This record gives sequence, structure tokens and C-alpha cells, in this order.
Amino acid sequence: MELKAIRHETDGHIATVWLHRPHRHNAWTGRMHAEFRHVMDELERDPEVRVVVVTGTPPAFCVGGDSDALAQHAAQGSYDTGLPPEPARPGRRVRPEYDDDFAWMMGYRTPIIGAINGAVAGVGLSLALFCDLRFGAAPAKLTTAAPKLGLPAEYGLSWILPRLVGVARAADLLMSGRVVTVADTESWGLWNGVEPDGEAALAAALDYAHLLVDTTGPSAVSTTKAQLYHDLHRHAAGDSVADSKRLLDEAMRTAEYREGVAALREQRAPRF
Repeated sequence: MELKAIRHETDGHIATVWLHRPHRHNAWTGRMHAEFRHVMDELERDPEVRVVVVTGTPPAFCVGGDSDALAQHAAQGSYDTGLPPEPARPGRRVRPEYDDDFAWMMGYRTPIIGAINGAVAGVGLSLALFCDLRFGAAPAKLTTAAPKLGLPAEYGLSWILPRLVGVARAADLLMSGRVVTVADTESWGLWNGVEPDGEAALAAALDYAHLLVDTTGPSAVSTTKAQLYHDLHRHAAGDSVADSKRLLDEAMRTAEYREGVAALREQRAPRF
């Protein structure tokens, strides 16, 4: 696929993906959606990639749906994702609960870290919140945007937002669409780190990616991520305990585990 709205690069085991329509503050389009899924699918298939960082080309992260696309939806009286008939399917075929846009990020093989370097709204906020971890620029503005357009919560925001910040705060943002900043929401549970600006937010996300690559076993992290989201979709704590014991038994037969124990006993950094 020729990339016009997404760019990416890989440095060692870390891939960085940029939403890349800076002239439109990275406003979301069907083409960007298709390209994003295509790139994320390719990176997931690359065994050398262990962490993906998602950010926006400055000055914004993503200001939501492109106004031209929104006008087209209004004219035709229906919603169109703009995706091709057979789009790429990253993170799919793991659980049926994950088989839709952005929910697939919960089934993705590697951690996905959001570097929210600037303004984020609507569908862009959904993308940011479905990342596993998020680092934000303190001045960056954020809004659900939808109610001010006469729309309901979009792309799973009504599912993910209350799980991160609680029902009362989620209701506030979802129903009002009011604009807040990353700094305003620092204590809400949205952020793994709040940084002074967009450049620092990206640096913090990359630092955390290096932490994962340098100090943790890739299979352990991938399995733990799967456990985390599977447990969000079931109700019995006992099922989680039983599943964890099965996974522990499987992990203890691996070279990754043997190296982890050897490093602990020898008081050195593990070589995963």
C-alpha cells in the first residue's frame, strides 16, 4: 500500500508510527484508517518488533474526523468508515470481542504506547485510549467532540473511557464534549506520564518502550497483555487464577524463563 497519511520507522525492536496529515492536524480519514491498519498488521507480523509507539506528526495527535468527510456523511445520511472491502486485520482472530475497529488493539501481539503530543478529539481520542499505555503533553487539548456534532459516543469510547476514569468522569466528557487538557486530567487515570510538551511526550513513550525491550521477556509481556484484556471481558476471579496457573506452567518450560531465573541468580540484566 502506498502510504500518504501514515509514516513509520523501526529502530531495533521498537517501531514508531505517525498519523501523518499535519496540514489538517492529522484529521482522520478513511485512507488514514486503512493505512494505519495496514502498517500495524505488517509490524505485528515482524518478529523483531516488540513495542509499537503511536503518535502524530506535530502539531497535533489527531483532531478527530476530517471535516470534509463529516460533511460527506451528512450529505449521504449515513456513516462510512472509508475502508476497502478487505482491510488489513491486525490483532484479530484472538477473541470475538476484539473483532472491530480499535478493539483489535487489545488482541495485538505487542504493547502499543500512545504518545499524545498535541490536540486529540473524537476518533483520535478513541485510538489514544485503546493504546495500552499513554504519555501526554500537558498543554494538549482533548475532547470527545461527538455531542457538539449531534452524534453519540463513537468507536468504543463509551466502553473504554469509564473503565479508565470511572463512570462519573466519563459521563461528563461523553455527554458534554467539553474541552479539557492533559494537565487537567493528570490524576484521572488516563496517563502513564504527563510531560511538558509533545516532544517530551514522545521521548517518554520511547523511553518506556526501551525499558520493556531492555528488561522484560517478549513472550512474558505479550502473554501478560493478553491476560489483562481477557480478564476485562470475564467476570470470575477464579477463572483468571486458573488461567494464570496454566500460563505459568507453560512459561516455565521456555528458554525465556530459564534466562530470567539465571539472570536473577547471577545478579545481572537478563538477555532476552
